[in-house]
Amino acid sequence: MHEKSTPALAPATTEGSLADLPARHRRDHPTKAVFAVRSGSGWSDVSAKDFADQVEALAKGFLAAGVTPGSAVGIMSRTRYEWTLTDFALWTAGAIPVPIYETSSPDQVEWILKDSGAVGVVLETEKHKSALTGLSGDLPTLEHSWVIDNGDLDQLASTGSGTDDAALEAARADVDRTSTATIIYTSGTTGRPKGVELTHGNFLDLTENTVEKLKDVVASEGASTLLFLPLAHVFARFIEVLCVASGAKMAHSADIKTLLDDFASYQPTFILAVPRVFEKVYNSAEAKAVAGGKGNIFAKAAETAIAWSEANEAGSVGFGLRAKHAVFDKLVYGKLRDAMGGKVQYAVSGGAPLGTRLGHFFRGIGVTILEGYGLTETTAPITVNLPERLKVGTVGPPLPGTTVRIAEDGEILVKGVNVFKSYRNNPDASAEAIRDGWFHTGDIGELDEDGYLKITGRKKEILVTAGGKNVAPAVLEDRLRSHPLVSQCIVVGDQKPFIAALLTLDEEMLPMWASNHGLDGITAAKARTDETVLAELQKAVDEANTAVSKAESIRKFAVLDGDFTEESGHLTPSLKLKRNVVMRDFADEVDALYGG
Repeated sequence: MHEKSTPALAPATTEGSLADLPARHRRDHPTKAVFAVRSGSGWSDVSAKDFADQVEALAKGFLAAGVTPGSAVGIMSRTRYEWTLTDFALWTAGAIPVPIYETSSPDQVEWILKDSGAVGVVLETEKHKSALTGLSGDLPTLEHSWVIDNGDLDQLASTGSGTDDAALEAARADVDRTSTATIIYTSGTTGRPKGVELTHGNFLDLTENTVEKLKDVVASEGASTLLFLPLAHVFARFIEVLCVASGAKMAHSADIKTLLDDFASYQPTFILAVPRVFEKVYNSAEAKAVAGGKGNIFAKAAETAIAWSEANEAGSVGFGLRAKHAVFDKLVYGKLRDAMGGKVQYAVSGGAPLGTRLGHFFRGIGVTILEGYGLTETTAPITVNLPERLKVGTVGPPLPGTTVRIAEDGEILVKGVNVFKSYRNNPDASAEAIRDGWFHTGDIGELDEDGYLKITGRKKEILVTAGGKNVAPAVLEDRLRSHPLVSQCIVVGDQKPFIAALLTLDEEMLPMWASNHGLDGITAAKARTDETVLAELQKAVDEANTAVSKAESIRKFAVLDGDFTEESGHLTPSLKLKRNVVMRDFADEVDALYGG
């Protein structure tokens, strides 16, 4: 199949904006809890009426401060309730929120504020404001900054108390679904980030169609989620809008270190995460089982979960497998679900391929992972697996209102309600990205007989060996990262005689793995050259190689000192590898793999 289109389920219209959502919930069910915020060791509910009232009060504050409709305002903060409150307040004032990762470099912050023409910026901490001070001279349009931790939003809302409702309505009057809702700057694996202009319609049309398609996940009685991915990322931002539109209760968590405690206390029914989170959950559970002398039980439980899921997908689960699955549900699976709060039924995964083994494992323990695919330019999801028809190993069919086409060279092309308006101040890039009405994703994939999409690589990342073999590194890299000892990896071999890889060790998992293998106390520096560790890594490489042909397989690998991180400049904030930066910084190590 070369093209798959899913008809829209929601009626097409240009009317309305994202600002309508809070007021609608206040009108229809004012006492319903739509958010939860931290309160000591627990959570306090925020009703639909309270949220809408807070949004409007803050929106009036922005208007009183001189933020005019159509103005851009930056938001630089970790994921927290005030992020969402500010987002909807700016939309209600007719303004354009511009998210900035709170880990961004000064140069990136300056570029985003300057390119967007931001007139103000909402910051989380005083530290962020101090970093901003050195940039102000180069930002002629920037007139305001507000610090969340200093209580500036409360003060702003108080200042706006003199602004009447008519002024607020006037600010929204010219905003409809065709208007720009936000400018999200791409992570920038190469070059300067481009500002993706997404409209109110991109969010609303996609949201309305997604709610219709995924009612069991986001609109069922008691549906709730704990949002912990950065709201500066389009994936989390879409889920934010999806929850407010569907009425699913949402809480925020900014610290990955307290995530399991937050799961336990909040008990969400669905979560969203990147594959690395699911890999960590699996690897940590396995390591703890081995340390407790229950490694064999966990291995059999994992094998049974995977087999049960595979049989379920095939349409028939035998009596013996059902019986084993029931036993392990009491011994193992229930404890794993409890670690995620005990009520999680679904998880949405995106950002990178999950891998069939993990997909089947989590489904087998009672947490169905709906793997999807999308980009900033498509308001996040293009495709997603469906609860009623899950195909592990794919990223599902196109969402309603979306069409996917596979070009002759394998590139994935997209049309639909989710495709962005243009790149900010960059008509050449816009014309290059959208040609003949199709957005060119730059990713390589294929559609199966049911129209389910499978991602096979990134067009710009295809390696061509000296022998002329085309190799998609993602297949190997994703498999290697699933091993508990491996944190990051990069597959190399462009114009080289064979494929090789650079690996980094997961220093968080290393102590437990080392203890389970008689290497107590070994440091990461020593582990790099330890024979036992290298032998284990070779097993991981051999396992990854089973997914590709001999010509595509990894022949040699090296373990680097240190890791690829966002701080080191080798990963984007959404944890994508900056391949060109890694290749530049580790050119000598790559050269050494090929004998200099």
